[in-house]
Amino acid sequence: MTHDDDGDLDRLVRARIRAIRVAQGWSLEELARRARISPSSLSRIETGRRRLALDQLVDIARALDTSLDQLVETDTDDVISHPAIDAAHAQMRWPVRADPGMAVIRQRLTDPPPDNPSRLRAHPGREWLVVLSGTAVLLLGNRRLRVETNQAAEFPTMLPHAIGTAGGPCEILGIFDRDARRGHR
Repeated sequence: MTHDDDGDLDRLVRARIRAIRVAQGWSLEELARRARISPSSLSRIETGRRRLALDQLVDIARALDTSLDQLVETDTDDVISHPAIDAAHAQMRWPVRADPGMAVIRQRLTDPPPDNPSRLRAHPGREWLVVLSGTAVLLLGNRRLRVETNQAAEFPTMLPHAIGTAGGPCEILGIFDRDARRGHR
């Protein structure tokens, strides 16, 4: 990292602090109170008139409900993610770089959910899905839920569950944590 890179990082961290504070709707005084520093010190930090000290950055990050890593992150490589296509299961999968355990999956469903309750699956994890087109039927334990286009469902996967269509094809976009992905293999 060159000296000029250090200056760029310095400006980036200061801009992030201010941007997160403003996005929260907080005044300088509010963030300063939460970070246990004086409002004048925070103002000088944001404007570059005061050196960034590690101990203060930790307190500011904690007050902003973020991490020090997120305040100083500079990696913007590979912003665009390309899907892996699984034609056998009519799925596209996008990895979530910030959390390698997460995956986004687009799937076309053509079959109704199983009639036999013994075919419902349960496993550790959580799932979130949105119906992109058509109507999906979500079986959760003994409940049968219709999920229409543009509606979403979120549930813990320890509930026995299955998903299918309600009469015609539908497309869903789901977000699966590591355990839920493992349970659907």
